[in-house]
Amino acid sequence: MIKMGIPYNDYDALGLAELVKNKEVKPVELVEESIRIIELHNPDLNAVINKMYEQARQTAAATNLNGPFAGVPMLLKDITQEMKGEKITAGSKALQGYIAKQDTEYINRLRKAGLLFVGQTNVPEFALMGITEPKQYGPTRNPWNTDYTPGGSSGGSAAAVASGMVPLAGANDGGGSIRIPGAYCGLFGLKPTRGRTPVGPNTGRNWQGASVDHVLTKSVRDSAAILDVLKIHEKGAAYHAPSFDGSYLDVVTTPMSKGLTFAFSLKSPLEANVHPECKEAVLKTVKLLESLGHNVEEKEAPVDGYKIIKSYLTLYFGEVAASIASLEDVLGRKAKQLDVEPSTWLLGLLGKATSAEEFVLGLREWDIAAFQMEEFHSKYDFYITPTTAFPPAKIGELEPKSLEKLLINVVGKIGSGNLLKKAGIVDQIAKTSLMRTPFTQLANLTGQPAMSVPMHVTKDGLPCGVQFIAARGKEDILFQLASELEQTEHWSTSKERQ
Repeated sequence: MIKMGIPYNDYDALGLAELVKNKEVKPVELVEESIRIIELHNPDLNAVINKMYEQARQTAAATNLNGPFAGVPMLLKDITQEMKGEKITAGSKALQGYIAKQDTEYINRLRKAGLLFVGQTNVPEFALMGITEPKQYGPTRNPWNTDYTPGGSSGGSAAAVASGMVPLAGANDGGGSIRIPGAYCGLFGLKPTRGRTPVGPNTGRNWQGASVDHVLTKSVRDSAAILDVLKIHEKGAAYHAPSFDGSYLDVVTTPMSKGLTFAFSLKSPLEANVHPECKEAVLKTVKLLESLGHNVEEKEAPVDGYKIIKSYLTLYFGEVAASIASLEDVLGRKAKQLDVEPSTWLLGLLGKATSAEEFVLGLREWDIAAFQMEEFHSKYDFYITPTTAFPPAKIGELEPKSLEKLLINVVGKIGSGNLLKKAGIVDQIAKTSLMRTPFTQLANLTGQPAMSVPMHVTKDGLPCGVQFIAARGKEDILFQLASELEQTEHWSTSKERQ
């Protein structure tokens, strides 16, 4: 509760900004309330790993703030979202000494929008996992039930928003890292079209264009308004999204056409099991869409799901190897096995054993799938799947078993990624690592926008998301649809812990 008696968590970010604009509350008061809630819940959740309280207080008190989010506190993700003078570690002990030399364009745009940065959120090392349990900082826990993961890699951001610390938090998505924690924490999570949001000036692409920065939010309109702030034609960037000259926030309030076409699938691209609750979330949403006057058909995407997963893993291995190699710039020496987590080192070895030929062939699969999906969307406006194949796992449940840890350590010392590949470890990683989250990678590789909406709560009281994918450049219809669903009784809002 803010000093003036206004219930902080009754408002989304735009609602808080409106209070500031009308002088019903001061930015400093919003910052202090955010800090109070962080201090109250962070000991249990471990969502925030770097606090920027004094800087936020000073900015709130000394600056004549402008912009659509003037005076609203937010948290940043501890990877890529670099702010000059602040540590950013990507969840790794190897980067504890790294201080950002300049603001990224992402930071510049959010600051101009009036947002106040109160800290950074926890991530798995190098944002590699769909859970947030880095060795350096310890696990982040889900506000709905602290025995469970909030997902990853934007798990700290999701836990922070779902617990009411801030109304929105920085996130990025290279294989589902916005949508997975959104699904696990009952939040709205949109991955924009490739090239829609800024990547510079430190790089022209993240994960070969698979990774895109945005936010996790409680409300659809906050996500839309932030995308209005972030959308850009960045001259130095490797990719540019189809232009959109309108306002995404205006789109949210524009009634949606009836009779749109939806395809849905309940089948895992890995041909593995999908939990009944995740299927139920989709089927319940399908019935709702039909009742709203839309046309829905069960139809799988026309892509080779296993090839998509394999090409994603080729990217994954290569990017990890490159990240480990680049640690030399920070450490002043080549990285050693003990500088990173054992599983990270293992993935790096696989990256070193991946040829340029394999990498290029993997990228070609992206392009094949992109054209296949464009053709698919000439008939269907949306493609629906579960966001994840299973509800959240328990903390520690996905830790490598004792024998797996021994294998990782032995192979790490031998240093042979080729040996691992011959042993079939790539197929094993595909099946075990992505078995729970096989649906999200497609949109990253094709560059399409995709969103997770909170449409179901399991019998165990845990959120379960539904994913919608649209054609490239079509964030507007995703926002329209999400706004329509947000008005229904099926929308399962975040569980705030005040």
